[in-house]
This record gives sequence, structure tokens and C-alpha cells, in this order.
Amino acid sequence: MTKHSERACPAFKTSVGGQALMEGVMMRGPEKIACAVRKPDGTIYTEARGLTRHAWQKIPVVRGVGSFVDSLVTGYRYLMKSAEVSMTESQREEEQSAFDRWVDAHLGEKGANAVMALAAVLGGALAVALFVVLPTFLVGLLDKAVALGGFKTLLEGVLKIALLVAYMAAVSTMPDIARMFRYHGAEHKTIACYEAGLPLTVENVRGCSRFHPRCGTSFILIILIVSVLVFSVLPWSSTGLRVLLKLLLLPLVMGVSYEILKLCGRYDNFVTRIVSAPGLWLQRITTKEPDDSMIECAIAAVTPVLPENREDGRW
Repeated sequence: MTKHSERACPAFKTSVGGQALMEGVMMRGPEKIACAVRKPDGTIYTEARGLTRHAWQKIPVVRGVGSFVDSLVTGYRYLMKSAEVSMTESQREEEQSAFDRWVDAHLGEKGANAVMALAAVLGGALAVALFVVLPTFLVGLLDKAVALGGFKTLLEGVLKIALLVAYMAAVSTMPDIARMFRYHGAEHKTIACYEAGLPLTVENVRGCSRFHPRCGTSFILIILIVSVLVFSVLPWSSTGLRVLLKLLLLPLVMGVSYEILKLCGRYDNFVTRIVSAPGLWLQRITTKEPDDSMIECAIAAVTPVLPENREDGRW
């Protein structure tokens, strides 16, 4: 972190957040959502639309589950949009599978949106299998060979976090993902610049921190930590029963984790800094320093979603 970013530590904390895309950034404000993607010719494609407010967004715990599902579906939709915009026509033809062409020809835009939503749900299911089912299954197998006693839950939790870190580290070596992580850094730095009350210029954004306590990476890690505490009371008599109970309690874990994330984003004290520390550490993998062209995209994405009255976007 530079001296500039330390000096610009924000007193104002905004609800504006975003997501890295393929060659771009998506930003979500209190009333609008927008994306900015670098096209093959070097220009920036931008798109913005209004957001619909839902009653569940005001209900504690419930809003965490709703936000998680909405983020999966919306994020995947914009990710596919960015891939389409950032590629040349020949690249799109090479990347498009026979199934994609069949969907476009027979089902149209609504069918394509449904397929994208299904893909997002399947992605979530894969994450559940990897970080909820697999650790329990492995610890259950190990316990049959070596009696683990009361260490089973602790080992299960350690295994979850190790799998997450290993997964993030592995995908970060892929060139496309590595670039997305740089756009992720641009997203964080731009929001930090806005929170600091500085004009949104490339120079100002460049000097801000790429680490942010309200990041989705931190949310995932908080979910894993809270799950260790909640699932510690579940029985180990049957691995299948334990997995089933964990799946039933997963919405509660998500909801509680979201409220913890909101508290960490709203307050800055000794306790919240301890809770935020693991997520900020993991961001050393999931965010990288962007170049100026990436920062330009982040600024183009956030500008349309900023509320006219700054206080309307307070976290």
C-alpha cells in the first residue's frame, strides 16, 4: 500500500461494489448497474441499466442469501457479455460451441439467458460440492483409518480453507484469470478512490489500495469460517447425514456471514480488523495491480452508477 492510499483512508464507506470481467469491470450502485469492457479496437464499450429493489433486501440474514444468488446469476451474465464484447468475430466463432449456436438459433435471447442462469446455478453447486461435501467426505474416510476424535471439525475447517486458497492460487496462473485479477484490483482501487473523496482520475486511482474489506473474496472466506463454527455442533455419526444437515444450514451460514461482512464494512475497530484480515490476505491472490487502461475501464463502469447524492450510496 502506498503512502497516498494510506493518507486517503476513507471515512465514507459506499455500498457501490463490482466484479472483474473479461477485459472489463462491472459496477453496481444503489440504483443502477453498469459494465465497461475494452473492445478489440481499443475503445471502451459501456452499458448501464436500472436496478429493481426487492423486499428481501431489507430483511437481515435473508438478504445475504438473496444477494449471493443474485450475484452469481448477474455476475455470470455480465461475464458472458464481456467475453462477447472483448473478442473479435473470428475469436467468437472459435470459442462458440455447437451447443451455443443451437441455443442462439432455436431459443433466442431468452433461452440464452436461461442457459446462463442454469450455468451460474451449476457453478454454485460445484462450489458447494468442493467446499462443503468433499471436506466432510475426506475427513470421514480419514477418521475410519485414524481415530480423530474431537479434531474432526477442526480438520474439516482447515481443509475447506486450504482447498479455497489452493484453488485461487491455481486459477491465478491462467493468463485470462490473471488479467481478470488485475481488473479486480482496478475495481477495488476505483472504489477506494471514490470513498476517499478524490476525483476519479487514473492518477488518483492508481495510488489507492487494491485491498477492500467488502470484497466478495472476503465474503466467501467469512462463509467458510462461520460454517466451521455452525457445523461444529452437527453429528459425525453418519457422513451422509452430516452433509445433508450442512446443506440445510448453508442458507443460514450465508445470511449470517453477509451480516458480519456488512458490520466489518461499516465499522473500523480492533474486532472488525481481525475478522477482515483473512479476506484481505486472500485478496493478495485474487487482486493484482492494474495498468492504466484497466483503471480507465473501472472508472467508466463506476461513473454511471454513482448516486447524485453521495449519502444515498452510504454502506
